[in-house]
Amino acid sequence: MIQELMKFYSERSDFLLPLILEHLQISIIAIIIATMIGIALGIFIAENKKTSPIVLGIVSFLYTIPSISMLGFLIPVTGIGNKSAIIALSLYALLPIIRNTYTGIQGVDKDILEAAKGMGSTRKQILFQIKLPLAFPVILSGFKNMTVMTIALAGIASFIGAGGLGVAIYRGITTNNITMTLAGSLTVAILAFLADFLIAMFERYIQNRRHSKKKKQKVVIVVLSAMIVFAASLFYVPHKDKTIHIATKPMTEEFVIGEMLKMLIEQRTDINVELTKGVGGGTSNIHPAMLSGEFDIYPEYTGTAWNFVLKETAFPDEETLYKQLVEKYQVQYQLDWVGLYGFNNTYGLAVTKELANRYNLKSYSDLAAISSQLIFGSEYDFYERDDGYKAMSEANDFHFKKTVDLDIGLKYDALRKNQVDVIIAFTTDGQLSDSEIVLLEDDQHYFETYYAGSVVRQTVLEEYPELKSVLMLMDGLISEKEMATMNYQVEQEKKNDKDVAKAFLQSKGLWEESKDE
Repeated sequence: MIQELMKFYSERSDFLLPLILEHLQISIIAIIIATMIGIALGIFIAENKKTSPIVLGIVSFLYTIPSISMLGFLIPVTGIGNKSAIIALSLYALLPIIRNTYTGIQGVDKDILEAAKGMGSTRKQILFQIKLPLAFPVILSGFKNMTVMTIALAGIASFIGAGGLGVAIYRGITTNNITMTLAGSLTVAILAFLADFLIAMFERYIQNRRHSKKKKQKVVIVVLSAMIVFAASLFYVPHKDKTIHIATKPMTEEFVIGEMLKMLIEQRTDINVELTKGVGGGTSNIHPAMLSGEFDIYPEYTGTAWNFVLKETAFPDEETLYKQLVEKYQVQYQLDWVGLYGFNNTYGLAVTKELANRYNLKSYSDLAAISSQLIFGSEYDFYERDDGYKAMSEANDFHFKKTVDLDIGLKYDALRKNQVDVIIAFTTDGQLSDSEIVLLEDDQHYFETYYAGSVVRQTVLEEYPELKSVLMLMDGLISEKEMATMNYQVEQEKKNDKDVAKAFLQSKGLWEESKDE
């Protein structure tokens, strides 16, 4: 494992280094914001003691809200991406800095304060020349704890399409790449450790009486200036004419498709593409971001769009569904469907070969007879879909004894370890190539078709009409078998999704290597 990890760091440094920079930038911005607000509030409640229970109570309450929930609350207000991530991290970072500022000021010896008053010092002089300097070690301790916590927590930012090392962690989980997940996690831990170490060195320097006050002030100013400039560079985006944004769901095949779209567009037009992979929540977060203009293109599935977005329950035949889907998207959302890739990635139910042999399971009807003895596992959103768990169970007479929520990248691992007995699968899943996994026959014909295609904002097509012909190169390009093979190459053979995408386009005569070099 150590050799694999070192090899990953060496070969994928171009992938990790930008994530490290983004992770630090997001963290530092949140730390700066929380420090400014936290110290101000800490001083306020220390000087106005009656307000302390209220302020500390509110901040403590915010601290108890799960990070995923906090991001979910922010998305409708501030959208996805770095802005929401920074706000969430700043809110979580407030408690330690407010509490330590308050505690530090309250801990100043009363006799010293009385002596200062007796000498005629004003309230402002006492605060800035006595209370804060004496409280500084306690405040710095809170700052150190806040910094380490923020760097560690910043990994959650990738869930809403922000940057940072959470991208590596989450993408590794999604693609069953343990090395990538471990590399991302270990790097976060190293950054947190280094932050703790550097702050401890800074603390010793400031408290060292051999250094003059003026010299210490210069060091503080230099450090703060460097942090602000470095953090602010996160929002510096070099001007690029003709730039569009593509988003993908947290699925291996969408990572591959996203790379294909980016390569085709950039090679055949002068449009620049920014690709955001693995937006947590999938359609539920990407669709609103499309409507707000944060994203311009994303791969979607007809069944998901029909049922989850349009809230349609009756499924007509495939031709009618697609025709109505296109019309409704154009009228209701000003979004266009531009071609279908060719493969149908519908839902299915998978079990281990051992379980299938033990109970002679071949179809959903066979499964229904013993479902009360089994544990069912699926990703979170399947339980909330109108055509999801509840409807599936009623239609197939399933009565599972227990259900388990699983991340999309952990389902097969849980199945192999017998932590669950049945999982919801996608028919193009690369791991279905494993001979020890059996996909049951949908003899009840419950699951509808889910053909994948590109959804594009109409204003983008109007601005860049050349996009349509490029996107149509993907129309009917990929079969279910080909998509499953590419998923397998990424998930099991640990190939880079970009390399897999490029190889496939080359095999179809759609990629000219000379232009890429």
